Amino acid sequence: MGNKRKVNKSNSRYLVITTVLGFFLMGCTSVFDKHVEWETVAPESYPVILAIGYAPISVQKGASESSKMLMALKASKLDAYRELTEQVYGQKVEGGQSLASLVIENTHLNSSVQGVIRGAKVVKSYPVGDDTYATELELDFKLVNDIYLSTARPKRVKKVHYY
Repeated sequence: MGNKRKVNKSNSRYLVITTVLGFFLMGCTSVFDKHVEWETVAPESYPVILAIGYAPISVQKGASESSKMLMALKASKLDAYRELTEQVYGQKVEGGQSLASLVIENTHLNSSVQGVIRGAKVVKSYPVGDDTYATELELDFKLVNDIYLSTARPKRVKKVHYY
């Protein structure tokens, strides 16, 4: 009798192992028995966002007024790009406070923006008042999407054929 039980335990272990192995192999082979068709996905609408950057003229480094104006023009363009980047990617804000004897000793707040802007175009640059220069940028997401599609080719499942 004792010998018969040992054989049954061995057979049941063998049965469990082969069943698990069989299910595993069936799962692996089903991956190879299908064909997936993909299609690209286009958004329903494309927003256009605007940004304006400003820069003072008088504090720019330059030997003449015209060189200071050119530097302010470049600085206002960079400020407009920063504004676009904030709108597209958001702004990271970090802050903190330190206490000593339950009295606030120090408070600080830092912010940063990081991202890549492609496809923006300058709408216009112009002086504002006597000492400021402004630049307006426009970012059309239809153009951004076209640039993205030319490099990334995003896809979704169109159809799956099982064999």
